[in-house]
Amino acid sequence: MILKYIALTLLIVSVNIVKASDKLVLCYYGTWATYRPSLGKFDVEHIDPNLCTHLVYSFVGINTQGTVISLDPYLDLPDNWGRDNFAKFNALKIGRPNLKTLLAVGGWNEGSAKYSRMAASSILRRNFINSAIKMMKDYDFDGLNLDWEYPNRRDTVNGPADIQNFVQLLKELRTEFDKYGFELSSAVAAVEAVAIQAYDIPGISKYLDHIGLMTYDLYGPWDAVTGHNSPLHKGEGDGNIPREQLYTVDVALEYWIKSGCPPEKIILGLPLYGHTFTLTNAAINGVRAPSSGAGIAGPYTSTNGIIGYNEFCIKLQRETWNVRYDSLAKVPYAVQNRNWISFDNASSLTAKVEYGLSKNIRGIMVWSIETDDFRNVCGYGKYPLLNAIHKALGNIITTTPSTTTTTTPSTTTTTTTTTRPGSNTTKEPIVSPSGNVCKSEGLTADPKDCTSFYICTVDPSGKFLPHKFKCPSNLYWDQKNLYCNYRDLVECNI
Repeated sequence: MILKYIALTLLIVSVNIVKASDKLVLCYYGTWATYRPSLGKFDVEHIDPNLCTHLVYSFVGINTQGTVISLDPYLDLPDNWGRDNFAKFNALKIGRPNLKTLLAVGGWNEGSAKYSRMAASSILRRNFINSAIKMMKDYDFDGLNLDWEYPNRRDTVNGPADIQNFVQLLKELRTEFDKYGFELSSAVAAVEAVAIQAYDIPGISKYLDHIGLMTYDLYGPWDAVTGHNSPLHKGEGDGNIPREQLYTVDVALEYWIKSGCPPEKIILGLPLYGHTFTLTNAAINGVRAPSSGAGIAGPYTSTNGIIGYNEFCIKLQRETWNVRYDSLAKVPYAVQNRNWISFDNASSLTAKVEYGLSKNIRGIMVWSIETDDFRNVCGYGKYPLLNAIHKALGNIITTTPSTTTTTTPSTTTTTTTTTRPGSNTTKEPIVSPSGNVCKSEGLTADPKDCTSFYICTVDPSGKFLPHKFKCPSNLYWDQKNLYCNYRDLVECNI
């Protein structure tokens, strides 16, 4: 048993969001992107935490006993030489006292059956709640994002009973979470056709801090015709479809509000990816054109029918596409022979943010940050879509000094002892080491001392500031894993 105390006061200069509004920005992080090739590879260090009020780690799951478990222990946990992503992810809060991290449980691939069984049993609900609290406390998450897709849908076990069982689960979660100050949120189906069968909207709204409407995947290559991934309004080809039957952002948002969800709890979901179709006939290529199924795959996401913005913006620069704009739906699409792609850009996302603000929503969530152009490959700056969202929200990115003190005692059983930045480390004054040790923000090794490391920050003028820390006795800085580790597990050539 190792008793760890993180007791560290940092006086640093960091980039922060200075808000002209108090709107939230929830950023989902799909952890499997770490396994993508080439420029699509996305690790924790690629996250810009200054562009989000909440970072959402996606996903963990549950077992047959309702216990919350890691779906990728090697990536998430430190045990058995794991990559310890939970700790790295939550370390992003160092120097950012207003940043929250949420642990997302569920997701499409987890299905509905396990959650249907868990929510129906008081014993399994208790297992779920206790294990969720333990995981959040052990790894310093600030709350849970519940993504059951969906109650009373897909492979559900208990059918319509799921609806009230979900309310009961949230009620019990709320009671226990309030003891620790944890946040509780959920991602939900947005359109009426699904939501009316899955949720007691006033019931779940009572217990959730915020509710993320998944206003994307509204049309896709599973349909027999082309359609927009996330149309704001009724668009081309919609004809005489009754308004209440439209799959659009505005209709979905209005449905949730009129059904009893307070707008100040709604987080509007925006996609940072598009859907691809294969046209049946290249000559018939508008919205609602006949489609024979999924279209091209992106080089990184490698899935027919879907393409990240970071993948498609490169194609637009290197290939010839006929890019069109549906002025009714307020979204673009592109055609190339039999290839048809629905996507979002800065302009279409801005229009959706502005519409959401007109309804007094709580904020925006994005799925997901690893498909924005996080490397600035296309030349519009890093995270151009996320930055456009902030601009539409009226948020200003600026550089300000911040001070934070974190004290977290925890008892952990592990197969190896690791000490992360701030865990019994000793902070030394700001120094100016020779050779300009700071090349970028973040953690870096001391080039002259294996027992020390630096946290590099940026002052208002753009100059790097190195803050030196000393590892606990008998430990060396491990630059590969970014924590203090046993000497025999670290390569030191000094």
